[in-house]
Amino acid sequence: MSRKKKTTTAAMQASDMPQYAELLGEIKQRIRHAQTRAWMAVSAELIRLYWRIGQVIDSRQQQEGYGTAVIPRLARDLHNELPEEKGFSERNIKRMLAFYRLYPHAALESELVPQAVAQAELHPASSAALPVVDFPAPLLLAIPWGHHAVLMEKVRDAAARQWYMRAALDNGWSRYLLLEHIDSASHQRAGRAANNFLLRLPAPDSAMVQQTLKDPYIQLRADARPTRRIGVQPAQHRADRARAGWRQHTYGG
Repeated sequence: MSRKKKTTTAAMQASDMPQYAELLGEIKQRIRHAQTRAWMAVSAELIRLYWRIGQVIDSRQQQEGYGTAVIPRLARDLHNELPEEKGFSERNIKRMLAFYRLYPHAALESELVPQAVAQAELHPASSAALPVVDFPAPLLLAIPWGHHAVLMEKVRDAAARQWYMRAALDNGWSRYLLLEHIDSASHQRAGRAANNFLLRLPAPDSAMVQQTLKDPYIQLRADARPTRRIGVQPAQHRADRARAGWRQHTYGG
């Protein structure tokens, strides 16, 4: 029997095993969850970096009197000295400063990314139940930077912003689905319900993970080296809108 026939016969015999489908499914699930954990780790490190940059700029402005003109200069010099890094535009550096000023006591340096299903329950995701808003560091680290940018721009109320963070993480919303929910003020309708969101990894096939793996601020390549990119493919946007079943919107970059 030729080598090709032997290989084909062995494959057919393996597929006929009663437990083979279960074995294949378990391995696929482990691969997908490992990819999600890798994405979460890279995303969390990016959030830490941006928070620290915002912290340094804020500190220098307070101590040394740097004005707003320092940010355009930083953007130009970083572009000249680190041309391969694409996440340090003037606009994004301003976001880093705003991010730090929104969460100055988050202490993101020492926090770890939640594991596959962390059973540490957060407070109910109700704006009415959050008169004093505390943003746990693991929650901030679990939200992708693109989502943070949307939330900082669109949601000024801290309690509502936290609600959307937890809902996006729990449901695996992409940025465009998050925008849809913000535009329709979902927190005002669901905020009255006694909903509890656990701090857990989004599902590997969720819109949040798939968007971030394919075309986000962070892209994981085969060699596990992160490449920062800004923007989302229009095709992904259309897929998100079709999945949601809502009317089409066009959002600016």
